[in-house]
This record gives sequence, structure tokens and C-alpha cells, in this order.
Amino acid sequence: MSTTEPIAAPTVGSRVRRLALPLFLAVFLVVGSFGAADGQPDRRPADWFMVLLLLKASLALYWLRTHPIPVLWATVVATLVYMLMQYPWGPVILPFVIAVFTSIRLGYRLAGWSALAGLYLGHVGGRMVLGINHDGVYQVLLVGACFIVLGFVAELFRAHRDRVMAAARTRKEAELRQAGEERLRIAQELHDVVAHHISLINVQASTALHLVDRQPEQAGPALSAIKDASKEALVELRSIVGILRQSDESAPRQPVTGLDRLEHLVSRTSRAGLEVHTIVHGDPEPLPIGLDRAALRIIQESLTNVVRHARATEATVRIQYGDEALVLQVDDDGQSLTGPPAEGNGIVGMRERATALGGTLTATRRPTGGLRIIATLPLPERSGQADVGRVEVGDPGHA
Repeated sequence: MSTTEPIAAPTVGSRVRRLALPLFLAVFLVVGSFGAADGQPDRRPADWFMVLLLLKASLALYWLRTHPIPVLWATVVATLVYMLMQYPWGPVILPFVIAVFTSIRLGYRLAGWSALAGLYLGHVGGRMVLGINHDGVYQVLLVGACFIVLGFVAELFRAHRDRVMAAARTRKEAELRQAGEERLRIAQELHDVVAHHISLINVQASTALHLVDRQPEQAGPALSAIKDASKEALVELRSIVGILRQSDESAPRQPVTGLDRLEHLVSRTSRAGLEVHTIVHGDPEPLPIGLDRAALRIIQESLTNVVRHARATEATVRIQYGDEALVLQVDDDGQSLTGPPAEGNGIVGMRERATALGGTLTATRRPTGGLRIIATLPLPERSGQADVGRVEVGDPGHA
């Protein structure tokens, strides 16, 4: 599909450059036509009206890019009148050729082909009406063939221009899409880091406030946990900011962290008063960085939701290394409510992480109370590995 090229606001420099071609062409046409008149005694002698037609056709090109259709038909009229008045043959056709070629290349295809047909039919019909029959049938057909070739050459250039513009649009859309994905990743990373640590700090602060008057000696561990959680939050935030500041293409685009940090995550969450059990099925194996990181963040966000909203005392994290997928399940023994769980930024963010990897994530209430998060993350295709025994993930019997 052809599109017309957008016209940029002209500057002084662009106006000077646009005027150069029409002026040069005007001088060339006038000088060339007077020179050609010497060898054509049977044609109408050169006069001031011939010069006026040549100047009209050439100088009109100054407005070709801003008003292509009026300029195109101005060259058609000037060229047709010149030919029918039998002025000397010369370079008179050049402004018309430039106008047709540029119009079609800019996307004004109908106007360009109409101008070609209009000049050709006007020339042939006008000669018949005026009784001008110096040219034979072959010459007339040759002119028509040249016009058709001109149109097709202009179409080739237009098609190339359309491909270039489409490629530029595709690149722009890809850049915008990539920027959006980067913003989403940053938002997810900040949410995971800040929400988790702030939740732990909030729980420990509540505990410290409760103990500070009644059992001040017991408030120390809670305050220490607050200090550790805030310190870790600052370290992770600095890591994220440091990555964002790096402009080198080889720099990592996201913090490198994964399930190797799970034990630390569980220990830190347990200090907030939530007893966390970890069960691993199958043989742990190295995972791609993106999948490894997403797995840890999903578990982290699940535990954060438990600490913030569930009023639970216990949570179980199950990790199943299967043949085709890594399955994560987080259960808690929180409040026994009915109806589907409300999906805030946490569950939405976890589902987006899973979906980005081609996986799924569900959040449902357990019949015995609490919430169950199950994330299924596809593993990359592997070859030459023994099958890993698949264990069905379900309710923990005893953790």
C-alpha cells in the first residue's frame, strides 16, 4: 500500500536548495531550446511566449514537494501548449519528466499516471484537431512507450521508498516495544525488591512496637531484622540503579540472581515470623538466567503476599524439576476465605513474569485455608539427558 511522504517544515537552507534546480533547469531549457531552433527551420520560431512556457514549467518545480499535484498539471499544460504550438524540439520535456517521477515516487500514483495519459492523449488529439500530421504512427507509439517506461521506473522507485519507510516504522515500533518492556522489567524489579523488604520491615516494626514496652529485651531481634532488611533493600536497589546507569551494550540488563538465593530468602522471611518449608522434587539443574531469576522472584513475591496479607504462620515452597517445565508451588495456612483471591500488583506481576517465559501462573484458595500459587515455567529443549522422575505437586502432607 502506497503512502504519501510527510512534508517537513521548510528552512532557509532547504528553500535555497529547492530553488537551485528550477533556476538551473530554466536556464538550461531556454538556452537549449534557442540552440535547437537553428537546426529546425520548419518549426515555429522561438519567441517570448516560448520562453514564458519554459519558465513556467521549470520554475513551478520549486513547489513540487509541497504542492505536487498542481505543479504536475502545470508542467503538463506548459509542455502540451509548447508541443501543439510547434516550437522547436528540445529539452522541454524535462520538467514534466521530473514532476511525474517525483509525484509517483512520493505516492501520488493516480495523479502521475493521469498526467502521463493526459499529456500523451492531449498531444495526439490536439495534433489531429489542428491537422498537424508530420509525425508518423511509429513516432507516436514510441512516445507512448517512453511514457509507460517512465511511469514504471517511477513505480520501482516508489516501491523502494515504501519498503524503506516500512522498515523504518518497524524499527521504531520495535524500539518503542523494547522500551515498554524495559519499563515493565524495571517496575517489576523495583516492586519485588521494595515490596518484599518493606513488608518484612513492617512486620518486624509491629513486633518491636509490641515488645518495646512489655518485653524490651525481646525487641532487639526485631530491630536487628529491620536493620538487615533495610540494608539488603538498599543493596539491591543500588544494584538495579547501577545496571540502569550502564550504557555499554555488553552490560547486564538485569540483576543476576536466581534460585541459589532461595535459602537466604527463606531464612530472611522466617525471621519475620513466617515458618517456611522448602521441598524440591527431581534433580536440581542449572537454569537459563532469565528463568532462574523469574523463579526466585515469583517465590519471593508469593512469600511477600503471605507476610503482608495472609495472616499465616506457615508456608511451604515446592520446586519440581520436570522434563519439560519447572513447576513452583507456594502454599500458606492463612485465613480460610471463600471466592477467588483479589489480584493486586503482586499476582499480576508474577503472572506477567510467567507469561513472558511462555508459562502460566494460577492463584487459588485452598479448601483447608490459605492461598496456593502454582507457576509452570517451560524449560528449554534438552538432548541426551536422562528423564527426571516427575512428582505430582499437591498439598504437603507434613513439612
